[in-house]
Amino acid sequence: MRVCVIGTGYVGLVTGVCLAHVGHDVMCIDVNEEKVKLMQSGQSPIFEPGLSELMTSAMEAGHLQFSTNLQQGVEHGEILFIAVGTPALPNGDSDTRYVEAVARGIGTHLNSDYRVIVNKSTVPIGSGDWVRMLVLDGVAEGQKVPVAAGYGDDSPLPEVIANFEVVSNPEFLREGSAIYDTFNPDRIVLGSNSPRAIERMQQLYAPIVSGQYREIPGGEPVPVLVTDLSSAEMVKYAANSFLATKISFINEIANICDRVGADVTQVAVGIGLDSRIGQKFLQAGLGWGGSCFPKDVSALIHTAEDYGYEAPLLKAAVAVNQRQRLIVLEKLQQVLKILKGKTIGLLGLTFKPDTDDMRDAPSLVLIEHLNRLGAKVKAYDPIVSQSGLRHGLTGVMVESDAAHLADGCDALVLVTDWAQFQDLDYAALAQRMHSPILIDGRNVLDRETLIRAGFQYVGIGH
Repeated sequence: MRVCVIGTGYVGLVTGVCLAHVGHDVMCIDVNEEKVKLMQSGQSPIFEPGLSELMTSAMEAGHLQFSTNLQQGVEHGEILFIAVGTPALPNGDSDTRYVEAVARGIGTHLNSDYRVIVNKSTVPIGSGDWVRMLVLDGVAEGQKVPVAAGYGDDSPLPEVIANFEVVSNPEFLREGSAIYDTFNPDRIVLGSNSPRAIERMQQLYAPIVSGQYREIPGGEPVPVLVTDLSSAEMVKYAANSFLATKISFINEIANICDRVGADVTQVAVGIGLDSRIGQKFLQAGLGWGGSCFPKDVSALIHTAEDYGYEAPLLKAAVAVNQRQRLIVLEKLQQVLKILKGKTIGLLGLTFKPDTDDMRDAPSLVLIEHLNRLGAKVKAYDPIVSQSGLRHGLTGVMVESDAAHLADGCDALVLVTDWAQFQDLDYAALAQRMHSPILIDGRNVLDRETLIRAGFQYVGIGH
């Protein structure tokens, strides 16, 4: 099928590359000329394991191209994905101006051929009908296709109708595992009241639904939930809000464990063995960050308030998460007492491993508060240290490796659970430090190994 993906951020680029990999003819559109030139040269503008290789092979096979020309993309695609960013506004609502611009732009370039317009961006509930309205506005502005009777002024309109339908198809990609998640999804959600649009989307996803791209052959077909527009939009918010709440819950339990002498890692195993609960997202630590959880939980709270509901559970999950980032400061003060004049080294800067994403990263909160308390802050991150990019990083010295990070430190804090940090020579790091103290902010390191290496080990909730 011919596919156009508008927006080559994290979701758009991964979606476009993966659909091209399974054999569809994909054109990705972006307004950033430098970014498009970079992608046309075969380079990915984001760090995501496996993405660059898939992108190169799809381009070589002739299934993937990049352009800044929206008209060209709209004319190319039978299916048009809107995959632009919807960042959070200060009031917690989603900034949908990019979605609005794209929807209007699509409308101005539509012809009479049938199109399925897909909301892949995380948009407020009810945006399906709103996008349809904006596309029709664009159609009217473009004066290429007469709009449906009853839309616009009272003058008679021709019988020809703008030939498109809107589908909600939320994404559930985890940064660092996005390629795997695309080919091994837990489910695919399609929201529309149009059987024709749903049929087209099922045809698009057939290679993935069949399981032929699963890493584990012989698995069951991928479940496909077909529902209405609003329910599909709600699925995305509800899923991320539940996972965020689950993390906040185990962090709440961890803070109680600290006070009563229990071990939250064992508690998590114990409750996770209950099939109704499960093991995932029960790792206590510094809490959640990134681009999805904070934005989606905030947006759902804001939507609830728009309709007269306070959503107290979701607000509590946010409050617990905000406080959790300060737990490390409390533990540093417990072992070092005064932080003024001390040197603190952060192991990891990104909000999670296997990504270069710094959005709402707990490290940024720690840097801000450590600076406020008069500490000197150093950091090492496998991606940030190599990239040389320091945008938004103030008040911290970024080191080139873990050894230089440890030099003269009064304490190390594991902030991001990169796999590489499991294999560091901690005995050598301890020798380079002023005082060998390690705060394990993710509860992923082995306590006994660290103690044998000469560290005073402090975990979260145990």
